Amino acid sequence: MLISIITINYNDKLGLERTVKSVQNQTYSNFEHIIIDGNSTDGSKDIIELNKESFSYWVSEPDHGIYNAMNKGIKSAKGEYLFFLNSGDHFNNADALNKVNKHLKDIDIVYFDINVVGENESYIKKCPKQLTFKYLHEDLPAHQATFIKKSLFDDLGYYDENLKIVSDWKFLILAICKHHASYKYVEDTFSTYYRDGLSSLQENQNQVKAEREGVLNKEFKAFMNDLKEQYKLERTLRTLKKSRTIKLMIKLGLIHKF
Repeated sequence: MLISIITINYNDKLGLERTVKSVQNQTYSNFEHIIIDGNSTDGSKDIIELNKESFSYWVSEPDHGIYNAMNKGIKSAKGEYLFFLNSGDHFNNADALNKVNKHLKDIDIVYFDINVVGENESYIKKCPKQLTFKYLHEDLPAHQATFIKKSLFDDLGYYDENLKIVSDWKFLILAICKHHASYKYVEDTFSTYYRDGLSSLQENQNQVKAEREGVLNKEFKAFMNDLKEQYKLERTLRTLKKSRTIKLMIKLGLIHKF
């Protein structure tokens, strides 16, 4: 099965070199590597030229943002499954794709846990086995650990380029909650993501929130009304649990602990 690995880059020469090497080191060979560079000026083009024989397709030209670059990669991809490994992120070892390949069988979306590296921390981001609306409305499996069938993009459309930060999230929540795409969780880790992307930066959190709310209110208004009511009930329950009167009544056996 052919896997398309798509790497987008802009002025991250060292990160691009790290990503390219981790792909070149894979023992699994049935993949293509696509490089979409946004006309970098930091020497990234030198890395691309040096390794161009390893790429099935590459381009270095101005783009209109992250999702415009990712869509260019989707359009040029020939694999049955697409995987976005952006500049700086990498596979954990040479057998990563071998580990992954056995799970890619007629499922629209296959996602794994991921190793996350921040400025002063490193941890494994665990994903739920079931992707509920409640989970997806505020989180998602990392795209650096998610494989998506090319046919799903063909059926549903590509990433929304009007969004600057959360278009991959929008695609996933629409695919699963609105179009009932099939998915599978694999409790394993094969890649590493560095928390320096746009959606991870603290100064971008207000835009992340605004973009998500715009999508949710447009696409899932009834769902959001239900979820807001659930959150209201949960807040009431937490308040009751802290009540001295309730604690005393539980202690006296007048009501059961809840």
